[in-house]
Amino acid sequence: MDSLAEAVVDGASAEELERRDIPREFTAAHLRVEDVDMFAGVADKDVRKSLRVGAVPMPELAPDEVLVAVMASSINYNTVWSAIFEPLPTFDFLRRFASTGGYAARHDQPYHVLGSDAAGVIVRVGAGVRGWRIGDHVVASAVAVEEQEPATHADAMRGARQRAWGYETNFGGLAHYTVLRASQLLPKAPHLTWEEAATSTQCAGTSYRMLVSDRGARMKAGDVVLIWGASGGLGVFAAQLVRNGGGVPVGVVGSPEKAEVARRVGCEVVVDRSQVDLSGPPIDAGKRLGRIIRREVGEDPHIAFDYTGKATFGISVFVVRRGGAVVTCGSSTGYEHSFDNRYLWMNVKRVIGSHGANLAELDESNRLFRLGHLAPVVSALYPLAEIGAATRLVQRNGHVGKVGVLCLAPAPGLGVTDPEKRARIGAGKLDPLAGVWTRNY
Repeated sequence: MDSLAEAVVDGASAEELERRDIPREFTAAHLRVEDVDMFAGVADKDVRKSLRVGAVPMPELAPDEVLVAVMASSINYNTVWSAIFEPLPTFDFLRRFASTGGYAARHDQPYHVLGSDAAGVIVRVGAGVRGWRIGDHVVASAVAVEEQEPATHADAMRGARQRAWGYETNFGGLAHYTVLRASQLLPKAPHLTWEEAATSTQCAGTSYRMLVSDRGARMKAGDVVLIWGASGGLGVFAAQLVRNGGGVPVGVVGSPEKAEVARRVGCEVVVDRSQVDLSGPPIDAGKRLGRIIRREVGEDPHIAFDYTGKATFGISVFVVRRGGAVVTCGSSTGYEHSFDNRYLWMNVKRVIGSHGANLAELDESNRLFRLGHLAPVVSALYPLAEIGAATRLVQRNGHVGKVGVLCLAPAPGLGVTDPEKRARIGAGKLDPLAGVWTRNY
């Protein structure tokens, strides 16, 4: 650990952090461009073979950027996509970004530092940064936007030049240090640990935009919401948002163990995928699922929360009620969706595409954590040195909730600056998986 990192871990003052030199290199989880074709013709694209942990050069800081010492991060599915070089090698994204010139040219490197979540301490600010100071405890938004693009001022996700940080940009959060635009920062909830804060921001914000935002499904009290993958990284926050918003969360999961997790995070009804049989025609599966939901709830869903894609999308379109909505933010089982369009147009249903969350939506989501209305759901925690094993767990869908990664934090449970608030909220509410899922730390 370098001198600056040691000072961060020791809780040094802002003045002391400013006195310490920025290291010329830092430790990071990364891919190498020479490995891009390593999985050609390979059935099992084991991410443990492509992910590396080692030293990379420290990039120069742009005027609107901050350098954050990363205490903890997490695994998102885009880390899996990056590590298997599908659907495109992310080095293609970096080259296109670099071609725009200026400071973007730094991103075209023979290595790609991954990670779209981070919680840490600001150690340097660019000359044009306002509102953030060295020593601030922050969490990161995965959306890197171009503030000079007009569409960004209506909704950051509409900007043609917005990029997924740590996926379409370099210098992501699975590292000892990360580079972020100042417009990507939010204050860390003071009662959360580093790993709790790092595993909550992006997935909770994405779920918030999908369900609550004016740009999503606009869920209201009483809405029945079908949540595919209700025990996964997005699903555990969707279930909490639906329950806290007065809706009826109906979760679909893949095992009895995951069913218990779904119940713990708020699902009123939980359906095992084996009861639906996704292998058959979507309409047949939709009829089976619809009968279960009507039996348990008494009516059809208003909203289907679908990020699994190919395996479930046709069922979602079929099963939501007349005038209902399917909101989607991803396709972990495949991008090419098939559905019977009659059930969409003749029943005036809607399909809503949703991607990430803008900073205002993330701030609203972050506020719910600060108020104690949303809880982090960490089921596994790995050191940065074991990034391959952590990502493999997500690749094989062997996890529930979120998989965290300790970067500079030497142990779990650190980073709480408001212990009184943590005590008021209570351990049970902050850790809904207590006694249900075995952690590996």
